[in-house]
Amino acid sequence: MSERAYPLPDAVTQAFWDAIGEDRLLVQRCRACGRHVFYPRAVCPHCTSGELEWVQAAGRGRVHSFTVVHRAPDLTYKDEVPYVVALIDLEEGVRMMSRVVGCRPDEVRCEMAVRVSFEGDPKLPVWRNSE
Repeated sequence: MSERAYPLPDAVTQAFWDAIGEDRLLVQRCRACGRHVFYPRAVCPHCTSGELEWVQAAGRGRVHSFTVVHRAPDLTYKDEVPYVVALIDLEEGVRMMSRVVGCRPDEVRCEMAVRVSFEGDPKLPVWRNSE
C-alpha cells in the first residue's frame, strides 16, 4: 500500500498550513487593492503588489461545483469511496478545492451552504453542510 501524498509547505504557504494545524482557516488579502487571494502566492494576482497579508477567513462558503469520486485513486482511499470533491466559494470571494464530508454524496448540491472543518493527520480543511 502506498502512502498518501500531502501538500508540502514552502515559504509562501507555511502560514496557511500552520493555521490549518491549529484549526484556523487563513487566506491572503492584498494591502494594496484590498482583494482576497487563494491559493497562497507571493504576488497579488489582481494588482501584482507584493503586499499580501494573512487574515482569518470566516470559514463559510457555498458549493460552486462538485464531483463524486467512485473509484479510489489508490489503495489508501479504497475505504472512503464514494466521496465528494468540491469547489467551495468562500465568503471572502475566493474559491478553494476540498472535500465535502459529513453527508451522503447524493445530498451535496450546488449552492449548498457549508462551513469549514479540519480532519486528518496531518490536518486538512474539509467542508460540512451548514444548512
